[in-house]
Amino acid sequence: MLKALIFDVDGTLAETERDGHRVAFNAAFRDVGLDWEWDEQLYGELLRVPGGRERIRHYIEHYAPPIECEFGEIRSIDRLIADIHGTKTAHYAGLVAGGQIKLRPPVAELLRAARRAGLRVAIATTTTRSNVTTLLEQLMPKARDAFSPIVTADEVAAKKPNPAVYLEALARLGLDADEVMAVEDSEAGVRAALAAGLRVLHTPSAYFPQRVDGVTARLAGCGPNDDAADCLVVAGLAELRAVEQAIAA
Repeated sequence: MLKALIFDVDGTLAETERDGHRVAFNAAFRDVGLDWEWDEQLYGELLRVPGGRERIRHYIEHYAPPIECEFGEIRSIDRLIADIHGTKTAHYAGLVAGGQIKLRPPVAELLRAARRAGLRVAIATTTTRSNVTTLLEQLMPKARDAFSPIVTADEVAAKKPNPAVYLEALARLGLDADEVMAVEDSEAGVRAALAAGLRVLHTPSAYFPQRVDGVTARLAGCGPNDDAADCLVVAGLAELRAVEQAIAA
C-alpha cells in the first residue's frame, strides 16, 4: 500500500534548471571575472553530470579554455569552483525570490492530493539544502514543513544515479520500498530510485523530456507526449493508486 511519495526537486517540483540554475551560473561566472557562458544547449549537455560543483569541474576539464588564475589572488581550481558555486547559490536565491521560477502545476496538484489523502511526502535531491529551502520558502511557504524528511546532497556521500539519497530517505521514513514511490524527471534520478527498490512516477521536464525505462507511470501534463502508447500515463493520485492496486493484484 502506498504510504509516501519522495520528490526530486530540480526539474520535478519546478523547472529550475534552464531559467534558474543556468542563469545563476552565468551571473556567477561574470562575478569572478570569467567570460564563460552556458547557453541552453550546452547546459543540457552538462546536466548529464549530477551536482553543481561537479558540473563546473567537468566544464573546466572538457570545455573551458585554459584558465588564468589571477583574480586578485592565486586560487586553486578547487577554490575557484567553491567560489563560483557559492556566488551562483546567491544568484539562484535572488531569482527564486524574484518569482522567476514557478511550481509545476501537475506536480503541485499531485502534492495537494497526496496531502489530502494522508500520504507522507519527502524530498531526495542532489542539490544543496540551501537551494531546497530557498525554493520551498518561495513556492510553498504554507506547505514547506510538510516535507519530512528532506535529504540533500549535503548529507550523502554519492549523488544520483547512486541510490544513496533515496536509501537515506527510506531509512528516515521508516518505510519499506514497496510502500513508497519516487517522483522524478531525469534518467539519473529514475535510475537512483529504481536502484533503491522504489517504483517511479516520471515527470518529464524541459531538459529531460524523453521516456525512461523502468518507470511505473508518467504524470500527465508534464511533457508533450502524454498520448504515447509505450508508457502508462496517469492524471493524478487517484489513477496512480488504481495502477498500484492493479500491480498488487
